[in-house]
Amino acid sequence: MSDTVLQFKNANIYQASNLVLSDVNVELQRGDFVYLIGKTGSGKSSFMKTLYGDLELTEGEGYIVDFELNGLKEKDIPFLRRKLGIVFQDFKLLPDRTINGNLEFVLKATSWKEKTKISERISMVLDKVGMGNKGFKFPHELSGGEQQRIAIARALLNEPELILADEPTGNLDPQTSIEVMEVLQDINKNGNTILMATHDYALLLKYPSKTFKCDENKVFEVVQRKS
Repeated sequence: MSDTVLQFKNANIYQASNLVLSDVNVELQRGDFVYLIGKTGSGKSSFMKTLYGDLELTEGEGYIVDFELNGLKEKDIPFLRRKLGIVFQDFKLLPDRTINGNLEFVLKATSWKEKTKISERISMVLDKVGMGNKGFKFPHELSGGEQQRIAIARALLNEPELILADEPTGNLDPQTSIEVMEVLQDINKNGNTILMATHDYALLLKYPSKTFKCDENKVFEVVQRKS
């Protein structure tokens, strides 16, 4: 198994016919925690969408968790997404079912059959994010921070090789952002690789880590000064 979970070589990323990011060369290793920063409209979302097959990569090379992004077939996208855990800014929880119901829905959709194993896996991921006693609640009964913890738990269900967190603290107040960030840090310490798109620079200062920036159609590594 390769230690490289994500690699772009001389890749150009398009949104429709518009070139958003050019000559992208990025690499992530297993166990990394990496930030992706940049102003609104700088290409962060297009970068993330390319990673989970929402945007097609047509120029250059792209590789993620053993999948070639260049020429990725429609039928392979669900299999790619099973190896990724995706955390969105707006949680994307199903409002008409409990937290356990939300997580069970994902497992059944990814071919889990045995009730006992499903129940055990749900308990395990909820415990990991400190939400072990909330499974019976509905999303609207939880705070924003609690909903985001559930979204992180959902991302962990299929033991992903890479977690893509797209502005996971974007809808949260500063204190709740720190709580959610602590959860992500703990998960990373347990061996999960995380790529987090954010514009919350306070978090970068508090939890410094390798950082890539989208700016003027480029992606480059930001060298953080030692204080």
